[in-house]
Amino acid sequence: MSRPPRPVVSADVPTRLFHTTALLIALILVVPLPGLASGIEPIGLATAVQAALARSQALSAQAAAARSAREAAVAAGERPDPVLRLSLENLPIEGEDRFSTTRDFMTSKSVSLAQTLPSLAKRQSRTQRFETEAQLALATRAQRAASVQRDTALAWLERQAQEQRVTLLRAQLTESRLQVKAAEASVRSGQPDALSTPPSDTLSARDAVAQVQQALLGAEAELQNARQTLSRWTGTPADQPLAAAPAGTLQALTNADMAVRQQQHPDLAVLRASESAAEADAELARREREPDWSVELMFSQRRPRYANMVSLAVSVPLTWDRAQRQDREVAARLARVDELRAEREERARETLAETERWQVAWRAGLAQLALLDRERLPLARQRVQLTLAAYRGGSARLADVLAERRAALALEMERIEIQLSTARLWAQLEYLIPGSAPQVAAAVAPTLASAD
Repeated sequence: MSRPPRPVVSADVPTRLFHTTALLIALILVVPLPGLASGIEPIGLATAVQAALARSQALSAQAAAARSAREAAVAAGERPDPVLRLSLENLPIEGEDRFSTTRDFMTSKSVSLAQTLPSLAKRQSRTQRFETEAQLALATRAQRAASVQRDTALAWLERQAQEQRVTLLRAQLTESRLQVKAAEASVRSGQPDALSTPPSDTLSARDAVAQVQQALLGAEAELQNARQTLSRWTGTPADQPLAAAPAGTLQALTNADMAVRQQQHPDLAVLRASESAAEADAELARREREPDWSVELMFSQRRPRYANMVSLAVSVPLTWDRAQRQDREVAARLARVDELRAEREERARETLAETERWQVAWRAGLAQLALLDRERLPLARQRVQLTLAAYRGGSARLADVLAERRAALALEMERIEIQLSTARLWAQLEYLIPGSAPQVAAAVAPTLASAD
């Protein structure tokens, strides 16, 4: 007996399923997001980074610290203020002349002016110490600027990837609901052939809808968090849409490029500035071993009965235990210089190895994305089309079609994950040096582009 024709609904639903899902995936990067309709200007990656730099109070704090140190450097280079002293000397407190300021020949009213005279070299060392503090503050500012750039770029990339995940999950939810309808329609058709959808497939399709809904709830919450994180850096509204992925070509960094940029690494710059400050401390300690001479000029009034007098005094501290005090201070400062130098050299080795690892992983990520776009994604779509054609010809079940579609969507999600991890590595490399990525729009496209 000839096999009866398959119900029309069983063939039409998977066809609509395939075209609907394919359309949703194709529009991932071009579908207008909420906020575009309201006239909010989309924010691009470069714009977000610049907004974060302008908004960062950490950078302002370090700039203020540098100004403070430079102001202190000017003051440190000056001589101490002179000291004015008024005194009443040799006042008798017994006998007939007690408490008289004029009858005893030794009693005098004096006024004196004293001045400490630190050497020019010592004052220059004090100035240099504060200048190195200002340089350290500026190096710290550059370090924080690089961190702000990098963290903002990562937040932008994370939000973009999360929006793509949500879009795919919504597409998958639409597909899963169509799967339920197709399964229920096949069951209602009551066809006895082996390719009819069994009731268990209907239950599986409903469970798939619930699973996708659950995943979508989590993804939407993560998207909200990603929006808040980006807003924290840029100060823009959390619902401000993202601009399109920048177009251009990201050129591979050579080992020579990395060696040059390594010398400008902000962490190493901070350690170099700290080392310079420690060296200035040590030099100042050497200069402080030289005592500061002081001179004092005093005028004593004894008239009308006795002659007025002038006194001149010179004083100098006695460094009688220099080996145990001043020399120990110098040795301590020099040991601090050695400590910071060793830390800088160790950190230089660490950062060089770290950036080389990032570079290798980034290139591998680009190769994986290229392989996905060239091989795996087209093959997954071909499998969906072949299974759909087999279903239409009666040689495959609806469950086979749905399984292939789920596998294709899972591959799309895998691509987003690889894309995000590669983009993170790009951000680590591109923003290794503060201000080193002025042409972001011409650099990031390969790691941000979605599958066709």
